[in-house]
Amino acid sequence: MEHHHSHSRRSFWRDVFTISGTTNPRILFQVLMFGLVAECYALFDLYVHPNLGIEVTLMEFAGAALGLLLVLRTNEGYGRWWEARKLWGALVNNARNLAIQTLAYGPDDPEWRSETLKWIAAFGHIARRSLRGQRDIPEVARIVGEAEAARISTSPHMPTYVAYRIALQFERGVELGMDRIAMLRLDSERGLLIDEIGGCERILKTPLPWVYAVQLRRFIAIYLLTLPLALISKLGWWPTPLVTMMVAYPILGLDRIAVELQNPFSQLNLNHLPLDAISRTMEVDVLALGAVVGGPERLPSPPVDIASIAD
Repeated sequence: MEHHHSHSRRSFWRDVFTISGTTNPRILFQVLMFGLVAECYALFDLYVHPNLGIEVTLMEFAGAALGLLLVLRTNEGYGRWWEARKLWGALVNNARNLAIQTLAYGPDDPEWRSETLKWIAAFGHIARRSLRGQRDIPEVARIVGEAEAARISTSPHMPTYVAYRIALQFERGVELGMDRIAMLRLDSERGLLIDEIGGCERILKTPLPWVYAVQLRRFIAIYLLTLPLALISKLGWWPTPLVTMMVAYPILGLDRIAVELQNPFSQLNLNHLPLDAISRTMEVDVLALGAVVGGPERLPSPPVDIASIAD
């Protein structure tokens, strides 16, 4: 929330001239190259072959089609980014629900409560590291200990192992006196964590079709390479390179934004999801609730509809 407010108060001119976190450094060379090509066309028209230009109407129709394709591709990329954000929001809320139910309906054993909350708090960090392909998990070692962190890092799928350990804690809770129906409710909530990390992995491992990206970029290249020919006939030789670069800048920028939004988890991509902050929030909320509740007081077990569980 604080980040949102700070961004909304940024000045117009600060956003206009900012470089960090934008596509500018990644497309500047391409923009300059298209400007150089336009300059070569302009000089050829001026000194070698006058009246080199083509009809501008053709480029107007092509530009409209290109703009539509770019918008569709950018929307697809943003859709993936927003779906990933919703999945992480659901993951945080499910972890909070697990913590609440653990303290409310679990056994009155302080050691069991503390251990269960630690595994729940570790899940966000493990999910983040897994999506980034990282096996170094120092924050998890701080929560569950070095030995357990080593076991997690060597497991084929780290989030599955952590979810398994949470399930074992619930089974142990039954042995310590927790109602089995309450355990089934807890285990159902735990299963949602795996569903959400699976949704993130689907986004990660299914990028936008490569053939679509290649075809669109060919269209962009053809359009920007032929655009100076239309501009020469209307503007003359000296404004043509400048106008070509002004047109290339937003087109190449939108193309790059679509690429950057494909993987919202990687720190190498612009505007990646703030997974470090989200997983840290998840840890703090879960462990802080345990510290606040403290004692063995619990809420009475809620009425359970057996038929709904069977469904």
